[in-house]
Amino acid sequence: MKLNTKLVAKVCSLLPIGIMALTSFSQTENLVNNGSFESLTSKPKKLGQIELASDWTSPTGVRADLFTPTSKVPEISTPTNFYGSEEAFEGSNYAGILAYSYNDKMPRSYIMTKLSTPLKKGARYCVSFNLALAELSKYSSNDIGVNLSKKAFGTDEKSSIIDEAHVLHPDNKIFNAMYGWDKVCGVFIAQGGEKFLTIGNFNTNDKTENEKNRKPADIKGTPIIAAYYYIDDVSVFMLEDGQSCDCISDEAIENMTSTIYQKTVILKDNMTAKQKIEVQSAYFGFGQAMLQPQGKTALDLIAEEMKKNPGFKLEVKGHSNSEEISLADEQEKFADMDKKRAEVVVAYLIEAGVQEHRIITSGQGDSEPSEEVSEGDDEDLILAKNRRVSFVVRQQ
Repeated sequence: MKLNTKLVAKVCSLLPIGIMALTSFSQTENLVNNGSFESLTSKPKKLGQIELASDWTSPTGVRADLFTPTSKVPEISTPTNFYGSEEAFEGSNYAGILAYSYNDKMPRSYIMTKLSTPLKKGARYCVSFNLALAELSKYSSNDIGVNLSKKAFGTDEKSSIIDEAHVLHPDNKIFNAMYGWDKVCGVFIAQGGEKFLTIGNFNTNDKTENEKNRKPADIKGTPIIAAYYYIDDVSVFMLEDGQSCDCISDEAIENMTSTIYQKTVILKDNMTAKQKIEVQSAYFGFGQAMLQPQGKTALDLIAEEMKKNPGFKLEVKGHSNSEEISLADEQEKFADMDKKRAEVVVAYLIEAGVQEHRIITSGQGDSEPSEEVSEGDDEDLILAKNRRVSFVVRQQ
């Protein structure tokens, strides 16, 4: 049995639906003043001057950096500066911190701000910021997050802050992408009275995961033996009852929503009816239960084989991927995607003439990875291959 496969990406018609559905709460007051570092008390003239961004400071002896468009001091300019080149996520300014270095040879830096109002005990808050790895970073790391505290950190020593990171990326992944912004986002339930937000790496060096990076060919300069990140668009919003936290960036929404895997199946003359059915699949967009044309073609074939073989009973198995499951707790849209997909398929088959009592449905979550996944697949393709409905034929 020979199968040919291909990836169909960028199905743009799905994008507006995905973006609308993921807008799960209306943002009111951001408790972080100057979250995009646009308000300055004066123009910076060198690295290490984060304090010139209104309401921001560095809590250790290593001062974080502030980047702003300037022709006079190219080291601290945007988009191109001492550590690489990146357009601001919001506005034209951003901050920069050193999150990890090989064998702790370069001290870390952090940024800290006082919230506009203390957090309320038991209240839920959506906390987020965006980060981008600078191109002259020889390393990249995970464990870059947010600490929310009642008291401000403060030391003149060039030391790391080892404490709890209250908000990390859901996968606590290594941020190794050198172009564009990643989003760190999560829900924080306040103990009450937290006044200060600090961003950085709060884990010990030996427990921080890291990777070595290759410098892009178009970037000039000597790489540093560290992971250096630009930071922008910091926010803390209080969530009302029933509201959830949108923790996916627009770029991630576009990529995950618009990638749909397609499998072209070649049927051979010697295949049994059972084999012809079980080799079929229907694939879906991220957070979607909408049938695609190729999925409908597969279901039409299944319906015909089921009608020809009245002794067959069909199990329709819905599947989600790991990203959808991890988001389900906070965003209802992603809950039970496996079952929603199975239900859509069953409705189509019944409409095509398959008797309802001959169909069994089951939701598998992400417990059965797709057999289509291969070693060379990137993360996005793996996720796309697992967003599917598969079929098992049983004899009545």
